[in-house]
This record gives sequence, C-alpha cells and structure tokens, in this order.
Amino acid sequence: MATPTTQLDPLLLLRQSIGSGSAIIPTTSADVSSETLPAEAPLSQATHLLFTSPTRVAIPIDTPTRFVSAKEKVVDLRSCYFAWLNREVAIPEYNADTAKLNDELRQHGVTGSGGGDGDDGDAVYMFAFVERLELFTWLEGASEESDFIKKLPGEKDGLGGAGAAGGVQSGAAAPMTKAAASKADGAVVSQARAGRGTLDPRLLQIYSGERRVGDRNSVLRGVKPIDFSHVRKLAAPFMSRKPSPAATSIANNPALALNQKPQRRPDPIVLLSPSASALLRLSNVKSFLEGGRYTPPDHNSAVSMLHISRLMKDIDPNRPMRFILVESSEQFKPEYWNRVVAVFTTGQAWQFKKFPWTDPNELFRHVLGIYLGWRDEPLPEVIRSFGHRVLACQIGKHTGGGAGGAQSVPAANSQADNSRYRDREVMETMWKAIEVNMRTKGWRKDAAPDKI
Repeated sequence: MATPTTQLDPLLLLRQSIGSGSAIIPTTSADVSSETLPAEAPLSQATHLLFTSPTRVAIPIDTPTRFVSAKEKVVDLRSCYFAWLNREVAIPEYNADTAKLNDELRQHGVTGSGGGDGDDGDAVYMFAFVERLELFTWLEGASEESDFIKKLPGEKDGLGGAGAAGGVQSGAAAPMTKAAASKADGAVVSQARAGRGTLDPRLLQIYSGERRVGDRNSVLRGVKPIDFSHVRKLAAPFMSRKPSPAATSIANNPALALNQKPQRRPDPIVLLSPSASALLRLSNVKSFLEGGRYTPPDHNSAVSMLHISRLMKDIDPNRPMRFILVESSEQFKPEYWNRVVAVFTTGQAWQFKKFPWTDPNELFRHVLGIYLGWRDEPLPEVIRSFGHRVLACQIGKHTGGGAGGAQSVPAANSQADNSRYRDREVMETMWKAIEVNMRTKGWRKDAAPDKI
C-alpha cells in the first residue's frame, strides 16, 4: 500500500532519491501499480514525477514545495527538479534552457504554476545564483537547513527537515519526546513525534513495539528531584583554600593579565587573476567592488595588495569586515588558504599551478570561483565546464576613457558612460555569493573556519 501523496513532502522525496541514487522519472500518468518502470516523458509533457525510493509514489509535477524564492514566491516541484538536472551548467545556459522549456509548456497550455515572474506567468521558475547554490547544497545533503526552505509542520529546534520527515516516511525509529512517552495510544505518539496527522497503520504498529527510553535527566537523576544542598557543606573547605601559585602570579603581575587578549578574527582573502586578459586587477578592483563602477585596469600599476571593507550583514551586522585582495599566492603560509573566500579566474590552468588544489574542479569545491567577462561575448568553454561552482558574471564593454593615460570621455559619449549603472548590480551579486559561501564555510562575527 503506497503512502498517501498528501502526507509526503515532495522536496524531501527529491533529496532522499538523490541521496540513494534511485530513479526519478517524469511520467504522464499517476499509476504506480505496474511492476515495470514507465517510459520517461519530456518535462514539457509530463504531469507527474515518479519516485521509486523510499516509497514508490507519483506526485503531480506542479506540486508546490517548501522552497520560497527571494521574491516570496513558492516554487513548484518541476522547477526544483529541472534546476537539479541542470546543476552542472553555467547560469547563462541554464537561463536559456529554462526559457526554452517555458515556451514549450506554453504550447501545451501550461503557464504560471512554478512561481515564475514573466509577463505571462512562467511555469518554470528561473533560480538566481544564490538560490541555486542553496538548493543544490540542501539536496546534496551538505546542509540541513536553508533560508529559502521552510520548516516542516511540527519541526522544532535541533530537528532538521530531513530528520523529521525522513523518519516518518521511511519508518525509521526516532527518539520520543517526554510528552509522547507518557501516551499509550500509538496514533498520539506518532502525531506528537512528527507534527502530523494520522500515519500509515504499518508505521503505527512499528511505533507501538518500540522500547521507550528516558531522557538524560531521568537517567542521571531518576524521576524524583534530589536535593544536593548538603554538597555545599562538603565543598566549603576546598573552596576556602588559597589560590594556586599560577593564579597568584597572574594576580600579582598586571602585565601578564593585560597580555591575555582575545584572538582577533583574521581578515578573509580574495585572490584575483594575474592574467593580463582579466577584467579585474588590483589597479581597478577597488573602484568596482566598493563603488560599483567598472574602469579598465592599469597594467603599469605596481600595487601588490589592497584592503577593502564591506558590511556582511548575515555574518556580522555591527561592523564591516576587512578583505585582503592579492593576485599572487607565492607568499602564502599554509594556514592562509583557510581564509581564502573567493578566487577570480579567467579559466587558465597556469593560475592554479601553485595552489593546494591544482585541479580546478577540486579547487572550486573548497573556494567560490568568480568569472567576469563582457556581456556581448559568449562564456569560454572552460568556464562552462566548471558548472555552478563558478559564478559567471558579465558587464557591458567600457567605451569611455580608461586608466593608464587614456583620454577623458567627450560629451558625445556621455550616454555610454551612463550605461555603467548595471555594474553595481553585478557587484552586489558577487558580494552576495561571497557572503553565502563564507557563512556556509563557518565564518562568524568572532571566528573564522579552521579548515575549508
């Protein structure tokens, strides 16, 4: 007997199927009684998504999920599944494929069910870079929660979405709360544990046979409160003894006490590409990442290091973080690599020759990659091969005067100069991706990760 569809979470089923490597098949029928797997239907014609693990069930492909976009729009199952299928492609190619699928769905009369924001209501939602990264990280099992994914009903602190619903759907035994342990009715127990209504009778039978165990307090102290006030009398002689020689030396020497300073959070590091073809160099990166305005680099500049301050609200909302920008890692100590939060690249292999991870695919599993190119030029094939782990950004070509002794922009070119307003949008996209990656790696307002 299949579990009713209304009791299954589609996003969680997708994650479990990906983790177990089981088949996920788009179909045109909700029939799951056949012993053989049905033929896979195109996404533009499919009406259901057939899951084969942990239970065989077909869910309507336009079912809303718990993923809510940055624009407060609920994303459906089709959009999440299509984004996962295209996880290895670059953002421009993914956007083009999404637009193509929306056109095919319109030809079949399907519009406006995926949370899309097009004029006619696109059926497939087009994820932004940060949203794709959060979705893939959650589906791969690298994180148990996301800012874009709502919690399941009845979910509380210390109980992730995968743990709460996964135990209900697969029949896995989970620790019971104290309130649930006091109930004799199996249905009440399961409802309290999962935060849901009536469950499959087979699961209720399994729960009724479980051995109930107490919590930590009942095991250590029993069910009756114990008065430990008599322990104070026994501890009084020990507490009245003189302090140890080490504590006395610190108290008598103020200089030692002053030297006990808390460790300061190290500054994060951003590595720029030393390639002459890179659009961002040390000579022009400060104006772009701080002011949101692109100017051509000065290749005669002798600057070797820069500092940029930026307020990362999700990490430390009270004080800006200082970033160190360099083009070379030759002077790096081994521990410096734990502070690298982004690597700007043009895709050239020689840039990674002296890195701890010389393979780019391995490098970008540890560090966020960023590529900046011209908007009217196609992405290099090597950048496309890196997939979603490299943020590909594009800006309009600079037609005015540049650095390094270029002429000033005449009045006739003021229109081209005004077109630089889109640079700030690209700059904010870069900073948002860096902030999300830093928070994922363990950056906090008072600490940095020990290992990335």
